[in-house]
Amino acid sequence: MEIAQRPSTPGLSTRATANPAAGQAESTLADAGTPVEQAAANDAPAPLRRGLSNLNAPLQSDVSGAQQAIDFLEQSAAQLRALKTDIAAKLATRQMRDGQVEQRVRQFTETWRSRSQASGGTLDAQLNYSNDPSTQRFSVRGMTLANLRNGARETLAISVGGGTAGLRSVHLAPGLSDGEIISRFDQAMAPAGVRVSVNKDGELVFSTPENAWPAVRDSLAVQGSGIRFPAGQLNRVRAEAEAPVVMPENWGTSDIDSMRATLQQVTQALSQVEAALAKVRQEYVATTQRMQSSLPEIEVAGMGQMADVFRNIANEPGYAALVSLTSALVGINRDRVVSLLRLS
Repeated sequence: MEIAQRPSTPGLSTRATANPAAGQAESTLADAGTPVEQAAANDAPAPLRRGLSNLNAPLQSDVSGAQQAIDFLEQSAAQLRALKTDIAAKLATRQMRDGQVEQRVRQFTETWRSRSQASGGTLDAQLNYSNDPSTQRFSVRGMTLANLRNGARETLAISVGGGTAGLRSVHLAPGLSDGEIISRFDQAMAPAGVRVSVNKDGELVFSTPENAWPAVRDSLAVQGSGIRFPAGQLNRVRAEAEAPVVMPENWGTSDIDSMRATLQQVTQALSQVEAALAKVRQEYVATTQRMQSSLPEIEVAGMGQMADVFRNIANEPGYAALVSLTSALVGINRDRVVSLLRLS
């Protein structure tokens, strides 16, 4: 019995020749800027410029991030409304034993803990939305303008993340303005992934990517020369994270008084979530409008042309047509399709 050897690379060429419609799809969808070769010279349509893959990639990312934030906030709002209703009903009837309120508190607590991942990193603990990765803000005791501007010349050694790579230095001297002090801290710590600003009370506010926060929190150390900070070796300092806008771990349900306090906190949390949701929705609309305006008119014709090609291939039976279709769809993912459909 003979075993026929299956061709590898040449096989693709053979299938394209055997199935003209399939070859047309591969040529049409894969070519980044050439006219469709099968069309007649006089009736040739405008060149198809990569169809879905030609959408603005940064705008696609922005739309996807906004949608993730909206999904998280809508889920959170729904859970908070249900929790608020259940607590109010419990307080009205004074029936405290069925465990439904406790279950809803646990459910929302789990949802809140997944905030960073569920929102794609677009929402921080204050529910501020940004297309950049979410950050954690924190403060350090003694890092105030009132303390830093006073005293003789001193160089602070600041360790972030441990090791020599995370060792930074800040030079302080009499006469520096508040802006110069902040700038020196910010420039020194930026390479370590920490940015520095100031709040209305004159306290330095540090921020770092949320996923880097545990490492920064557990390794931050400062060494001075005994003027503003102790001399000698690096001394660990306590980094105080900015409190999140919602803290379900503090919600109590054990008695009437704790239930009333929880109801007030749930109501406030719902207000914060709904306000954030309204802002993200506005950003989502603005982003989709920018995406729509950035689409060239040729894409509209290209989509129609693509649909015709797919229809022709679908009418061709056989494995070759299936291979051509799946090859043409490489690189077209769900987010791109959803983003395009939302523009219609």
